[in-house]
Amino acid sequence: MSEYETIIVERDGPLMTITLNRPDRLNAMPPQMADEIGSAFYDLGDARAVLITGQGKGFCSGADLAARGERSALETKGGSHRALQNHYNPAVNMVLRAPVPVITAVNGPAAGVGCSLALAGDFVLAGKSAYFLQAFVNIGLVPDGGSTWLLARAIGRARATRMMMLGEKIGAEQAEDWGLIYKAVDDDALMTEARALAEKLANGPTLAYATMKQNIATALDGNLTEVLRAEAEGQRIAGASVDAMEGGMAFLQKRKAEFKGK
Repeated sequence: MSEYETIIVERDGPLMTITLNRPDRLNAMPPQMADEIGSAFYDLGDARAVLITGQGKGFCSGADLAARGERSALETKGGSHRALQNHYNPAVNMVLRAPVPVITAVNGPAAGVGCSLALAGDFVLAGKSAYFLQAFVNIGLVPDGGSTWLLARAIGRARATRMMMLGEKIGAEQAEDWGLIYKAVDDDALMTEARALAEKLANGPTLAYATMKQNIATALDGNLTEVLRAEAEGQRIAGASVDAMEGGMAFLQKRKAEFKGK
């Protein structure tokens, strides 16, 4: 029996798949789901890539702070703040800081914190009927779960402001055109393409991927001097790996490299 109640975690060799599993609520995310996502990332084990998707017709329709009948966070002083600090923010941060590639397959609405979770992936694929939404403005609240950081860096100030202040739905194809996501694909091809990409990454040079992720984060927040230093240090670490040796030998022998993630 699974140790999780709101997500399904499956392992297939070096690939771990997390499926949000509240389809009757379009996978609205209660604090428990956020905690379980964080726990799954904490327990990566031998996983070398993670694929995240939603069960049913939606990826994640946002936070669900009243999932077990508690009073809504809108009615409870400080409820949203506590939920963010204690549950949602740590979960999104675990995804962003994961030492392995993360692929999100968006199969329907990705709203609120669901949008944050989707965009936290290194590669975001979306079915053409999917959309991304920041609807907080409609109830007098502000985007959270890292959305402000993610959107501003991905699509710039003007488009981030449009999404947040106008609360417009951004369809998958428009999201791809903006550079918000990696690719929009036909709905019936979404999981096939996402899994193929995830398996490719799961069998790649894991240590090099981890260093690339760290260096991209440094590039977003740091200056050129910091980036050059991080690249050099990353090259030192990656260059001493088993995978780098294998890659070099494969190049010389004109064959495909077989990386072990070491």
